[in-house]
Amino acid sequence: MSTPDAPALESPLSIGGVRLPNRLYRAPLLECAGNGAGAVDELIADLEPAAASGAGLICQGATIVREAGGCAAPGMTRVHDPDFVAELGRLTDAVHRHGGRIAIQLEHGGLRSMETWHREYRHQHPNLQQLAVSEPPWQLRALERTGFVSYDAHVLSTAEAHELATDFGRAAARAVDAGYDVIHLAGANMGLLHQFCSPFYNRREDEFGDLGRFFEVVLDAIRTHAGDVPVITKLPAETEAPPFVRRRRSRRETVRLAERLATAGYDGLVPVNGSVFWDMSVIRGEFPDAAWRDERHRDGYTAAFGSPLRAAAVAVANWIESFQFDFEPAWNADLCRRVRDRVDVPVLLEGGVRDRSQIDTLLGDACDAVGMGRPFYAEPRLPARLLDADDAAVVCENCNNCAVPQAGGAAGVCRSADVLERAGRLRKAGAYERDQPDASGVEDADTETVDSRPAGET
Repeated sequence: MSTPDAPALESPLSIGGVRLPNRLYRAPLLECAGNGAGAVDELIADLEPAAASGAGLICQGATIVREAGGCAAPGMTRVHDPDFVAELGRLTDAVHRHGGRIAIQLEHGGLRSMETWHREYRHQHPNLQQLAVSEPPWQLRALERTGFVSYDAHVLSTAEAHELATDFGRAAARAVDAGYDVIHLAGANMGLLHQFCSPFYNRREDEFGDLGRFFEVVLDAIRTHAGDVPVITKLPAETEAPPFVRRRRSRRETVRLAERLATAGYDGLVPVNGSVFWDMSVIRGEFPDAAWRDERHRDGYTAAFGSPLRAAAVAVANWIESFQFDFEPAWNADLCRRVRDRVDVPVLLEGGVRDRSQIDTLLGDACDAVGMGRPFYAEPRLPARLLDADDAAVVCENCNNCAVPQAGGAAGVCRSADVLERAGRLRKAGAYERDQPDASGVEDADTETVDSRPAGET
């Protein structure tokens, strides 16, 4: 049960002075829209339903701040081109018409980029190096000898690290001009920002050997180029790293980093547990057997991993991981609670949240806002149900058949027939219909003062 003074899901929340109409948000997902002629229309089709059905904040999935390299998966959108980003104003306008707010997540994949693991992409871009914080650790070099990954890492100099931070700032400025309300940094899930704050990846001896320094420099660059736009970031605790990884970020270290970044001026934090490797600790749940067996995705898997045999080996590894990373409801709650006890900025929680009663328990205790990701693949208008019924629960079964095909370039959609059937019945029953809010004052809401914590909390 929620505590007596816990905020309601429907109550507003302020992040850096930007007012969210409620505390439910669509967490970042891979939209796989790319940068082609129809990319903006595809993003509108993916994201507008969440705003139309009542989500207070919609987070566009990871977008890459540079023109070349850095994509962690096929089809990721880049935001280096001012003309393309200006066109994204149609997306932000669509969200604002429904009274919602929208964030853009900025990223660079570093050693997790496609130039490391995607066989066809490596062949097409033979001269493309990965950006690295330090030389790849021995564990990654050992993995390279299996042939599943390939490294030609370029370790950033001090000046190059500052220039990369500037690219984040410039991308944020373009996003603000296009109407985005919040900048969201992809600071976890093994991207380059994560690598800068990870003792596993970072063995530098310059200023960036300080595991929090790059986050501070990126924030300074955003303030220089984009002004006082609210900035939030994911923060990783490497709690799920395998035992042979001795250098890892602990929960305690992540809490200390959260305190430091809140003091530095970050407007919100999203703490998450994970590993130092890209594995099922990110998504958790069942082994996606149907996705691996689906013949429609086999060409994509072959292109990604090099051959049907290699794809089968990756599937076996995925199967083994599924035993270790079984689904755990709200798996980041304890970490978020520890951070929230030590900072005075909003803490956002995502990962394994699946029903309204769980949300009501988490708000005011572990977090100030709750996000969901994969359930939106089956229910694009999910907020309508969660905001209107205290006993609402998602139809998602955590089968992960939505996620694995993305490695081969497929779109992020629900592929489970029984789940889609249940969503269809709910749609026919009118469960996703919701009265539209009056969005006439959405621009003025930027300056409205709304407490980021409920009255009486510290």
